[in-house]
Order: sequence, then C-alpha cells, then structure tokens
Amino acid sequence: MATVDVGGKPVEVDEDGFLCDPALWNEDMAKAFATFEGVKDLTEGHWKVINFIRGYFQQFGVAPMVRKVCKESGFTLPQIYELFPSGPAKGACKLAGLPKPTGCV
Repeated sequence: MATVDVGGKPVEVDEDGFLCDPALWNEDMAKAFATFEGVKDLTEGHWKVINFIRGYFQQFGVAPMVRKVCKESGFTLPQIYELFPSGPAKGACKLAGLPKPTGCV
C-alpha cells in the first residue's frame, strides 16, 4: 500500500489513491485528495455530493449508483463531471473517502 501526506500525516491509500480505511476520513483529507484530482476549491456543490455519498456508504456499506447521486443532489451527470472531472465513481468517491467502488476502472 502507498501513503499520501495529509496535513503532515501519512495516510494509507490503495494503488489508485483511494483511502484504505474510510473511518479515517475527515474534511482535510477531502481537501487534500481534491488537489490530487485537480479540483482547486471544494464548493457547496462538492460538499453536497461528498456528504450524500458518505452518508449513503455509512448506511448501506456501498457507494450509491450514479443515478441516485444525481437524483439526490439535484445535479445532472454533466454537472457532476464539472465538479469531479475524473467522474462520480473515481473522483467523488475518492474525495468522500470511500474505497474504490466495484466496477470502477
């Protein structure tokens, strides 16, 4: 496993940069991971998606389907890609501190 520096502390990530232990996630990690994903500033829209994904994961143990993210956040898929250029599975789930979603390439 690899590590990344978040606020001066090493954090363990998998080979694709996803957090190995979702329980360690905090907002500082989301901000650090955002820079790795090319997202300059996390807006209210980013946080809306991130918080929904985290809540869904905590409740059901899996990442929500993209359609569910769009429906619950009120964003269209193109808008999600504007917020998270690497996509809802790779980008948004990574910033939300989830493990790499099944089927994510």
